[in-house]
Amino acid sequence: MQLKGEFQGQEWQAEAQIIKGQLWVHVNGRTIAAESEKKSSRRGSVKIKTGDVLAPMPGKVTKLLKQKGDLVKAGEAVLVMEAMKMEYTLKAEVSGKIEQIHGAVGEQVPLGKMLVKINEKS
Repeated sequence: MQLKGEFQGQEWQAEAQIIKGQLWVHVNGRTIAAESEKKSSRRGSVKIKTGDVLAPMPGKVTKLLKQKGDLVKAGEAVLVMEAMKMEYTLKAEVSGKIEQIHGAVGEQVPLGKMLVKINEKS
């Protein structure tokens, strides 16, 4: 979905898409993914993290920083992609072992494509 608007005299454009129940919004060179939350019977909520590293926007994979079988820690960079003339470093949300890599250097990928699958450590 394409969104356009004006705020404080400046025009902006955004692209939004729902992927696996999560809202992804790309605006002004940044991509924001709304945190998935699962309501519990107690007050508050529990955030759900996944071992899937998804393309936050359409773009091109430019660097693979890890290989299949490598161990990664949550927050560690796993690959770099380029979109809209900017580089984006994609990081693991969980610690674990890289089970699959679905993006090759130079490959154009669509928004939401799973690029890296991490098997989370218990």
